[in-house]
Amino acid sequence: MFTKGSKVYGITRMKCPRCHEGDLFESKNAYDFKNMAKMHEECPVCKQSFSPEPNFYYGAMYVSYAYSVALFVAVYVISAVFLDLGIWATISLLAGVLLVLSPYLFRLSRSTYIHIFVKYDKNALG
Repeated sequence: MFTKGSKVYGITRMKCPRCHEGDLFESKNAYDFKNMAKMHEECPVCKQSFSPEPNFYYGAMYVSYAYSVALFVAVYVISAVFLDLGIWATISLLAGVLLVLSPYLFRLSRSTYIHIFVKYDKNALG
């Protein structure tokens, strides 16, 4: 659906923003809690730095907040409007969904944040 070279491709597959070949994270499994936050220092393929400056990923917290709000709104609309659940069932569902998706949202927000600042270069490999 999304092809190599598009922002959505790089963000969702958590690939290097410059070449879309190398992985951002050392472990492909977001639920490997021991290695969940471990990122490569640079792209193993094109050598793009994944830490352009100290504390670069603090800005990813704002991206994570935006994703969490969007997720909350979607889950609320589905549970309260379409499923007609009560308030406590809706709150429980919201908390459960956020708890289950937190590791993935953490990685997705970091991937999104670095893709905002580093552009794709189709000639990065050559």
